[in-house]
Amino acid sequence: MITRSEIVKYMNKYLNIYDFNDYGPNGLHIEGKEEVSKIAFAVSATKDSVEKAIELQADMLIVHHGLFWKFHGPKTITGAFAKRVKPLIQNDISLVGYHLPLDAHLEVGNAKALADKLEMIDLKAFGDHKGSPTGVKGKLKSPCSANELSSKLQTILNHKVLMSTYNEDEIIKSIGIITGGANSDWIQAMRAGLDCYITGEMSEHDWHEAKESNMHFLAGGHNATEQFGVQELMRHLHEKYLDRKLEFYYIPSENPA
Repeated sequence: MITRSEIVKYMNKYLNIYDFNDYGPNGLHIEGKEEVSKIAFAVSATKDSVEKAIELQADMLIVHHGLFWKFHGPKTITGAFAKRVKPLIQNDISLVGYHLPLDAHLEVGNAKALADKLEMIDLKAFGDHKGSPTGVKGKLKSPCSANELSSKLQTILNHKVLMSTYNEDEIIKSIGIITGGANSDWIQAMRAGLDCYITGEMSEHDWHEAKESNMHFLAGGHNATEQFGVQELMRHLHEKYLDRKLEFYYIPSENPA
């Protein structure tokens, strides 16, 4: 068993949370019981993931998308929000969230995990959100066509991939990845001289502009591109605390967006 304070303090430092000017808080969101023996992980703190954490009798739920966002402003604990917050408090479950720090991390981050699955090499930090990187860039170990890359990404994510390309047969050697909703950051990839950009979402105008700028742009779903970071963090914590007899559970999401 381990204390809530110990594990949160470790993750805050490991993920360098104070290096980021994020859209919301990173670290402990809702304070539950102090002693922790079971930890659940999910991409987002939703009614479904909270209910499953309760079923698992978890003491802590660690997510990428928490419940408190600057762009939402002050919120009353009513409606859908109450269905997420109240059960956590009633069951004394801690909610811990890591947003940009988990996107960008060069060991367990969302972008790093996806780059590994694509067999990319020479990985370096990539992207810039108010002075902090948010993803990774690198080269494909085995360069392939845009069409082949799209098919491979679809298999990895188990999700339909949108592709904006000026030539689906063109060989791609270098890629920039920022997972989730970083639609317009294909421009950063273009400026960095990369062949391709991968994220989760694609807007209508970015589809046109990337193609007209001779950039290959692939979008594989917000949830789908961000499913691996929390799993890598879970593996990391499992290895670190092998002697503490902690139980770890991953809760998948059926969100197709």
